[in-house]
Amino acid sequence: MKPAIRKSKTITTDDILLTLCRSMSGVLSKATQSSVNYSAMVQKITKTSLKPDFGCFVLFDGGFSGLVVTNFTKDAALELYTKYMRNMGMPDEELAILHTSDEVGDVLGELMNQIVGDFTGQIRKTLQTTISQNQPKMLSLNKQVILSVDTNLDRPQARRVTFTTENNHIFYLELAMDKTEFIQLEEFEEEEEFNADDLFEQHKSGSNQKSESKKDSSQDFDDSLFDELGI
Repeated sequence: MKPAIRKSKTITTDDILLTLCRSMSGVLSKATQSSVNYSAMVQKITKTSLKPDFGCFVLFDGGFSGLVVTNFTKDAALELYTKYMRNMGMPDEELAILHTSDEVGDVLGELMNQIVGDFTGQIRKTLQTTISQNQPKMLSLNKQVILSVDTNLDRPQARRVTFTTENNHIFYLELAMDKTEFIQLEEFEEEEEFNADDLFEQHKSGSNQKSESKKDSSQDFDDSLFDELGI
């Protein structure tokens, strides 16, 4: 009797998007101690863009290349900022009350950094490949800015997913990457589970020590990243 042919498992770009959505929802929910959910429906789009009131972008490369964009309304930004800072132990009287405050953008950028860290860990564990990324850059905007990935994408795909905060404020995640498939040929043991809670605690304990060094290097990073994006 001939042995049965095992069906290969295939991971598509939409599966990678789902991993990113789960990282964003999980990290933000943990960091803010509130419910942050994403829509079960995903929208196909033709281009990615930064939109008011806050836009964040991250370039990644390695096993596959792409661009992650997150667009926050001012209400969503303030809610996430406020709940995160309260969870960090900040008293209400010291919290920023305007979405244009530098502290709000800084916190959203830090949260995106944690999300990308969780995402790259999940990709390494489940796909057995490694991606690297720039540090997320958060911009306060009053008009739309179109972004493109300055990499060789043969068949680029773009998706948009709607997220909702606990107070029903909306923000959006956009992903642009090459159409790709990962095909599992053999069984393998996955790496130890990447723990978003551990990532949050590490960031919480080390955030103050890193703040000064980030300020010193921020201008050089801005110039190089904008050059890479062509804007």
